Amino acid sequence: MKSSPTVAVLRLSGVIGTGSRGQLNDQTLAPLLEKAFRRGKPTAVALEINSPGGSPVQSSLIAQRIRRLSEEQNVPVLAFVEDVAASGGYWLAASADEIFADENSVVGSIGVISAGFGAHVFLSRQGLERRVYTAGESKSVLDPFKPENPDDVKRLQALLEQIHANFIRHVKSRRGSKLSSAPEIFTGQFWAGQNAEKLGLIDGLGHTIPVLKEKFGNDVKLRRYGVRRPVWQRLGASLMQDAVAGIEERAEYARFGL
Repeated sequence: MKSSPTVAVLRLSGVIGTGSRGQLNDQTLAPLLEKAFRRGKPTAVALEINSPGGSPVQSSLIAQRIRRLSEEQNVPVLAFVEDVAASGGYWLAASADEIFADENSVVGSIGVISAGFGAHVFLSRQGLERRVYTAGESKSVLDPFKPENPDDVKRLQALLEQIHANFIRHVKSRRGSKLSSAPEIFTGQFWAGQNAEKLGLIDGLGHTIPVLKEKFGNDVKLRRYGVRRPVWQRLGASLMQDAVAGIEERAEYARFGL
């Protein structure tokens, strides 16, 4: 008897990085991705994405793993954007063969950002003196407790532009001729679903189950995978760390009005 098609559904929700628990990173997702692509010979893998971005390195590692498994197993990948797939979140979405979103989803922000603070004036007013000793003239750069150095800023800008170029190359290689020639695509701007479709950032408007049924039939079966929080987190332990991580995550989503 012919069995019903099965689609593995993996949820990718949260900030991308390795700084705190609950963040998306290659180490945590690797075993889930392996299961999603290999267990039971799925017809396709669907990624439910809700991420404002984060680490470009982790975004790249996860995306490359998705592409490698897709090609090795000959399994197509579909991405479904929920609230947001921006910056690193869109890096992940672009690893799919097709991208769908809600008409209110926020998509894009193809750019790179580095943010910090300067506290040298505060220290001076408090009568505090910063003392740093290094071996190597570039060992102490972008020190927030010292006045901003133009040479440091120049080096940082060059680094950001290189990462941005890598991001653009990834998007162009994955979206190809689907992309519009509009110059604002790679400026860091972001759009709601319908405009994102016009620019070629997504393939259409749609949600997970309706699209999968349309593509694979009404009898399609979903096999879901997701990151499980450790028992001590589910029981409410480490409340202070979780609270700080939650504030940081909310700040990331707030950048996109969410």
